[in-house]
Amino acid sequence: QVQLVEGGGGLVQAGGSLRLSCAASGRTRSHNVMGWFRQAPGQEREFVAAGGWSGDFTYYADSVKGRFTMSRDNARNTIYLQMNSLKPEDTAVYYCAAGAILFNRDARRSDVYNSWGPGTQVTVSS
Repeated sequence: QVQLVEGGGGLVQAGGSLRLSCAASGRTRSHNVMGWFRQAPGQEREFVAAGGWSGDFTYYADSVKGRFTMSRDNARNTIYLQMNSLKPEDTAVYYCAAGAILFNRDARRSDVYNSWGPGTQVTVSS
């Protein structure tokens, strides 16, 4: 298993920026994909971004494309989610996750991830 801890959440005004981090420890080599998901109150968890540990691909949800950027620091076993031009509808608990996939297209599916962080709250005020 991989242990994940997110950080960097908080309260920001619309149009502002935040950078989330996710530090991984444990059996990190057992996973080849990392993802970011979010869940707003009363809504289902939704895909935000995902990428391979080797950096061979990155996917974004249409709702965040052009505003969010996922990056990684392999030496630190840490991934980041840079969030710019934040909107009130981005308010949610953000989770990072680690998983293993055979096909890159499956990175958007939450069921391929078997390790999840506890989440970090992001609140965007209007």
